[in-house]
Amino acid sequence: MVDCLGLVLAVVVSAASVQDRDAALPLLERLRTMYFSIRLVWADGGYAGRLVDWASEKLRLTLEIVKRTDDTSGFVVLPRRWVVERTLSWLMRSRRLVRDYETLPAMHEAMVLWSMTMLMSNRLAGRRPGTFSRPAPRAG
Repeated sequence: MVDCLGLVLAVVVSAASVQDRDAALPLLERLRTMYFSIRLVWADGGYAGRLVDWASEKLRLTLEIVKRTDDTSGFVVLPRRWVVERTLSWLMRSRRLVRDYETLPAMHEAMVLWSMTMLMSNRLAGRRPGTFSRPAPRAG
């Protein structure tokens, strides 16, 4: 789960056999627990159906589905959905996340949060991605 800027708010790692719609239940619950003021969540068409009603009734969240229009063909950038894809590409710069090194879901969740923390720290420090934290050479 990311915010409008693409910064990670909550992470839930599940087995590959778990449907995204089913994995969204604990993710939305975690989001509600951590950030009670959030009221609107955008999701793609795979999350449509009972999840929208469940989120509204149980968590008081509005789950708005961003759908592709039927008259488009080929690749089309959909509003709001590109934010998550961009965040995933940022996270895939972390070598530890590119391969499945972690055996426990909680450890992989921690590595996602750690990678996002490193990314945000580098941005706050004014460093570009891929640069090291060496001190600048002294003048004179």
